[in-house]
Amino acid sequence: MGEEYVARAMARTAHSESTDLQHFVTEHVWDAVWNRPGLNRRDRSLLNLGILTALRAHDELAGHVRGALNNGLTRTEIAESIIHTAGYCGAPAALAAMRIVQQEFDKR
Repeated sequence: MGEEYVARAMARTAHSESTDLQHFVTEHVWDAVWNRPGLNRRDRSLLNLGILTALRAHDELAGHVRGALNNGLTRTEIAESIIHTAGYCGAPAALAAMRIVQQEFDKR
């Protein structure tokens, strides 16, 4: 999601009890996991859409929709990925996720 996103996340938690967790996530997820060989960023974004839908992690999903667009996924591919989750995560999870996706699309 870029250096500015990371800087904002770090600033939000600076001098708070959340600082250590943010440093951990930044180092081990945003850096180590996203920079592993074997999958490109586009594919990782597609996976995240499904994972976050299954977890109903709506606060995270909006940012990952923006990231997916930046990583080369089309609006159609993003929408189809959410439709695909309906069969595996259930209609309520997919419908809730699609609301978040549509909100992000509408902002562009």
